[in-house]
Amino acid sequence: MHQGKDLTKGLLAAFEQHPEFSRTEKVRIDMLRRFGYYSTESNGHLSEYVPWYRKRSTEIMDWIDLGSWINGETGGYLRVCTEGRNWFETDFPNWMKEPAMEYKAENRGEEHGSYIIEGLETGRVYRGHFNVVNHGVISNLPEDAVIEAPGYVDHNGISMPLVGELPLGLAAVCNVSVSVQRLAVEAAVHGDDQLLRQAFMMDPLVGAVCNPPEIWQMVDEMLVAGEPWLPQYTAAIAEAKVRLASGNLIPTRTDNEGAARLKVKSVEEMQLDRDAANKNAGESDKGKDREKVH
Repeated sequence: MHQGKDLTKGLLAAFEQHPEFSRTEKVRIDMLRRFGYYSTESNGHLSEYVPWYRKRSTEIMDWIDLGSWINGETGGYLRVCTEGRNWFETDFPNWMKEPAMEYKAENRGEEHGSYIIEGLETGRVYRGHFNVVNHGVISNLPEDAVIEAPGYVDHNGISMPLVGELPLGLAAVCNVSVSVQRLAVEAAVHGDDQLLRQAFMMDPLVGAVCNPPEIWQMVDEMLVAGEPWLPQYTAAIAEAKVRLASGNLIPTRTDNEGAARLKVKSVEEMQLDRDAANKNAGESDKGKDREKVH
């Protein structure tokens, strides 16, 4: 509501006509167009949960903007974190020469957790969106699913008002992800690679791109690559190694790094703009500022 008028019916047209958002938020705009509701998830992150926008490499750039990694750059978060780590390791001695950080109220950051702790400890009400076990907050999602919904924090803890039912189409989108996550968790807890393969098959993006034999081989390859960290899959990994050594494999591309991937900057390149490099290395919210990077 704005000045007593409901503006939601004009939201789609406003986004379509906006000079920046019409270019950077194409996935969110299209979901609004198809489902009637705007996603609070970022353009790039939303594209990972549904099968329609990253299924063919030749079409990815129709939906993804490279002005900021958060708009859908392939491996974008990994890139900015890698650049931040490399710069921190290089430039840290210079940081130690600067004045010590002063913890003052006016310098307070925007970390969600600190406001939650403040509400719990002082009773000051903090309203936000919280990740909690559903327990009926959204009535047409599973009780044990972790949801993100509006609530508030005070001395009594986190309180979640009832949302009720999501529109049927939106609940369907969410329930797909819930099923994938449930399969993956059960697979990890029990070391069940059959459930793991089913989780991959049910993943919207995997299913949009790969057929079942391709998925089976991909899981074999990923299990073998992750062997040091996956002791619960020891037997499955041994069987995967036999299959991969047989030579009867589906050909895979080795020359494709992603249709929307940008190069990781070298330390020498980052030295050309030290202020930007310092900000990236020191900022916890890597998507807060959407500077142009190309």
